[in-house]
Amino acid sequence: MLTGIVRDERYLEHMPGHSHPEHPSRLRTIHDMLDKNPPCDLTDIPAELATLEELELVHTPTYVKKVLKTAEHAYTNLAPDTPACARSYLSAWLAVGGCLRAVDALMQHRCGACFCLVRPPGHHALPDRAGGFCFFNNLGISARYAAGRYGLRRILVIDWDVHHGNGLQDLFYSDPSVLYYSTHDALLYPYSGAMEETGAGAGAGYTVNIPLPRQFETDDILHIYRETLTPVIRRFRPELVLVAAGFDAHRADPIGRSRMTTQGFGSLTRLLLKLLPDAGNPPLLLSLEGGYNPRALTDSVREVLTTLVLPKEDILPTTAPSHGAEALAAQVRKMHKPYGVWAE
Repeated sequence: MLTGIVRDERYLEHMPGHSHPEHPSRLRTIHDMLDKNPPCDLTDIPAELATLEELELVHTPTYVKKVLKTAEHAYTNLAPDTPACARSYLSAWLAVGGCLRAVDALMQHRCGACFCLVRPPGHHALPDRAGGFCFFNNLGISARYAAGRYGLRRILVIDWDVHHGNGLQDLFYSDPSVLYYSTHDALLYPYSGAMEETGAGAGAGYTVNIPLPRQFETDDILHIYRETLTPVIRRFRPELVLVAAGFDAHRADPIGRSRMTTQGFGSLTRLLLKLLPDAGNPPLLLSLEGGYNPRALTDSVREVLTTLVLPKEDILPTTAPSHGAEALAAQVRKMHKPYGVWAE
């Protein structure tokens, strides 16, 4: 698959503090890997600033102005866990723009998949406030932009970050044109994403939350995806797939408490690529979210990029899924069966 990549040195200018987990080093290490030992051939997609109108597809004008005004101060707190330096607004603005240019590249068939190596992340950002290290909701804006610009009626957002993407969920909770699918640790920030949160009104059944127990191994997590994401893609038939690609579910991450391996992220990507033909091969956009061990993050990004460009046969599970994983998959299907969206 011809794969694009969005990268820009200006994403490193967001400096929330030396001890903050969302430090520029997490992206700098990825850049070093791409410069010194790239895993494959990639097509560069230049990042550009989003327009104010594009930011306001999701965010209120007052909030956008609040973020941009952080440029007037050396250091600002937009939320207790979300500090900004005088250049953070530029990185955040460009993160949105990078994702939008990736949408354009995909919809204009310049590539079949694209990985946006952006920061700050976005899936916790709400229309009127920051949180969870997030300024603007990068993928939320991308979904609204793709629907408006290209007339898409079915967009799938997959969120494999270890934290629940409350910002993404809230944006599309009543919207049947965007199906939000998240696996996460509900005991971590923002402490949302219960299985019972399935959407509202016309969007009932279009939010799929799967809280994962911390003892689940990689094969358990992959079993959950095979058993639930497979029918989601086959029944919903998305015209565009957006992935909130956080890697803080990695077993080496200092914030997450999950047990995912580097190879597990490759297997998850291969599963996704295997399922896309069932929906007519929609374009695939991944946008970087969490992941706070720079080495584990870089290795996982490399694994995903290699899989996108040079897919290979997946490694069969080394162990059968646990009874807990089988039970959870069945419980999710049972929860969603009455809606008739994807679970039969």
